[in-house]
Amino acid sequence: MLDSTPLTGKHLIAGDWVDSGATFTSDPVKGDALAVRSGGAAEIDAAVKAAEEAFATYGWTDRETRATFLEAIADEIEARGDALTAHGSAETGLPEARLEGERGRTTGQLRMFAEHIRKGDYLDRRHDAALPDRKPLPRPDLRMIQRPLGPVGVFGASNFPLAFSTAGGDTAAALAAGCPVVYKGHPGHPATGELVAQAIAAAIEKTGMPTGTFGFVQSNTNEAGEALVTHPLIRAVGFTGSFRGGKALFDLAMSRPEPIPFYGELGSVNPVFVMPGALKARGADTGTAWAGSLTMGVGQFCTNPGVVVLPQGTEGDAFRDAAVKALTETGAQSMLTAGTAKGYAAAVANTAKSARRLTEAAEAPDRCGLPAIFEVSGADWLANPELAEEMFGPAAILVRTASPDETLEIAKSFDGQLTVTLQMEDEDTDAARALMPVLERMAGRVLANGFPTGVEVADAMVHGGPFPASTNFGATSVGSLGIRRFLRPVSFQNMPDALLPADLRDV
Repeated sequence: MLDSTPLTGKHLIAGDWVDSGATFTSDPVKGDALAVRSGGAAEIDAAVKAAEEAFATYGWTDRETRATFLEAIADEIEARGDALTAHGSAETGLPEARLEGERGRTTGQLRMFAEHIRKGDYLDRRHDAALPDRKPLPRPDLRMIQRPLGPVGVFGASNFPLAFSTAGGDTAAALAAGCPVVYKGHPGHPATGELVAQAIAAAIEKTGMPTGTFGFVQSNTNEAGEALVTHPLIRAVGFTGSFRGGKALFDLAMSRPEPIPFYGELGSVNPVFVMPGALKARGADTGTAWAGSLTMGVGQFCTNPGVVVLPQGTEGDAFRDAAVKALTETGAQSMLTAGTAKGYAAAVANTAKSARRLTEAAEAPDRCGLPAIFEVSGADWLANPELAEEMFGPAAILVRTASPDETLEIAKSFDGQLTVTLQMEDEDTDAARALMPVLERMAGRVLANGFPTGVEVADAMVHGGPFPASTNFGATSVGSLGIRRFLRPVSFQNMPDALLPADLRDV
């Protein structure tokens, strides 16, 4: 049963709200702080063992039962909509309208996965009928299906307190697949996380799911995260966050006695290549539009377009001048956490050592970020690889190229990215075609004449890319394809129908 108090600061383990561990105090942008219990290895162990017990039942539920459960979670989240918006905005500084939209995306993901598993295509069912008379050897009856892995660990993201957190895409995909989830709460928004955990707990009770199907452990230390990744009963992990934190957890996952899949989304600079025809036709307008994408959400998106590659010359200058004007008119805004603001300021200061700053180097108020734009030549970019490091905030670098050949060399210099964008007109087609083999290998999503901020939840979406953008380039954390991360193929040979998974008996 849910506690009667709206917020408890507790963990959800095996259906109970557990008051254990040291206490930390949340740090909201506004409003009252919350006293929160910080779980460690003991709380993770209890939640994972409850998930393993639940898997014996939940992993063999039928698709309709799980779809109904996912829809019940969405309903319960919507029932808490006003409270989620209020707490989410207070904790992160994100505008209420942004959080309302993110809540819709979160419930939409849950309902999308419900419909996806009802269709059954994701099961990839295959049947090779027995050939008893085949020479020289008979063929057995073979049936293959995708089956859930087991308990999954999920980490919350600082920049998406709803859509990439407690009941976000990783949780939705794992639950849809038939995998119980143990979620490590993000200390930047513990109240928002708990409210969503309450919604999931209510849906579990409403639909009769095993109590250990979802566990929620609050923590502001590394202990809980490390314990989650290394627990021998956890079969896969979903993570969205920084490169440093994600890489450390990835290394732990790989060093286990039995390594497990670690699906980490670690950030990206998402380069934009502005072609000559586009500059000629709409250089200034494109510069203004790009600046709007850069500063959206105070630049705290993993798809933030942080590098622009464009030719030297007056038409490129028009793009630059329009972008600088738009960024200069954008004031300081609150960032997600004090640590995020501090890290952003340090990244900007470090970039200023190697690149010419075009915006004023004003000091931002506490916990706030100011836009910053830099400019370098193509040669300087190639000579300073550290310029390609992500500045998590509203900052970017313009790379001015001397020739198409230099543009191609710069394209080849990028590590793996989540996205890469072409701004082009028809007359740029031949030049863009020369870049495409490089761009396709660079990123999981290649755009034309748009900006990468805003990731559509759809069947054809890929949110992932070659390392270091993510730790597994063959996966996506957005869209229905995300369910494949938490499934494995199992082949059944000459198995009696009564022992087959229900979804294989009619194949």
